[in-house]
Amino acid sequence: MIELDGSIGEGGGQVLRSALTLSILTETDLRITNIRSRRSKPGLRPQHHKAVDAAAKISRAEVSGNVLGSTEIEFYPHEVRSGRYKLDIGTAGSTSLVLQTVFLPLSKPRSASTIIISGGTHVPWAPCFHYLDLNWMSFLDRMGFNAKLSLEQAGYYPKGSGRISATICPAQEIKPLQLINRGELKRISGLSAVSNLNMEIAYRQRRQALKDLEQYAPYANIDVVSLPSRYKGTMLLILAEFQHSQCCFYSLGALGKPAERVADETCQNFMKFMSTDGSIDEHLADQLLIPLCLANDKSIVRTSKVTRHLLTNAQIIREFLPTTIEVTGEIGNPGTIHIQPALESNL
Repeated sequence: MIELDGSIGEGGGQVLRSALTLSILTETDLRITNIRSRRSKPGLRPQHHKAVDAAAKISRAEVSGNVLGSTEIEFYPHEVRSGRYKLDIGTAGSTSLVLQTVFLPLSKPRSASTIIISGGTHVPWAPCFHYLDLNWMSFLDRMGFNAKLSLEQAGYYPKGSGRISATICPAQEIKPLQLINRGELKRISGLSAVSNLNMEIAYRQRRQALKDLEQYAPYANIDVVSLPSRYKGTMLLILAEFQHSQCCFYSLGALGKPAERVADETCQNFMKFMSTDGSIDEHLADQLLIPLCLANDKSIVRTSKVTRHLLTNAQIIREFLPTTIEVTGEIGNPGTIHIQPALESNL
């Protein structure tokens, strides 16, 4: 059994999610204590509780301690089985983070699986559905993973009630990534979306974004759409494609938050990225770390910012896999990630 202190590093829910993924992949028993001890509300929240549920369902795991508020769990996984799985977080907890917890294990069986998750699809402090679909999956596809994501209904904070689905096919040979130089900017596309609001809000977001981006891409293509949802919400997302890589940024609307500010936040984050020599953004660097440790050769990735999330994830991975992960660069600054995978862990 591997025993982890959930307060290590960044000390949030990522410790739990990454540990569950790695426990299933390596078929290693797991005990985690002090779960989310550095958060204002320590212990398992609905999103984390459902992540444990999802991990247990796909691996037929025996679990103790998986109740709301719990700060300790024990998790005993078995072999992953493909199938059709359905989960309801019951709040605006992130569907994306639950999906990421089980995605790699569900790529392991010899037949495809479908998972449907209800909850928050566009909520703060988690990747929104479109970020996963347009950015995260793009890089996983390069590596040899095979999945199709669908947004059935958008769910915004604080009410949620969204729904996503993913059909995850078996991964073949997993290839490394060499992302040191992003190359020249080729194009910018995007999405200005509203749900149950006047479409003029989406057009205002789009107009402001095009104004902000004029110096980078005078002819950026930003689509205006209405997303199905039970509640009101807005979002603006941009995807910038380079010769060798891409980046994705977005911002969510909120009550009293002007449409122009939603656009400005998105574009300002993109401009910060452009002021660095990063090939990928800091969030993607963290999210790709476990997949890259399963590849069949060494990867080198240049991130726009070294984060505590990234370093925490590396620390957790080392507990499960004989993998070498070296991160150069100070926290808050650009850095380079060198990954020498443990080849026997390749799916």
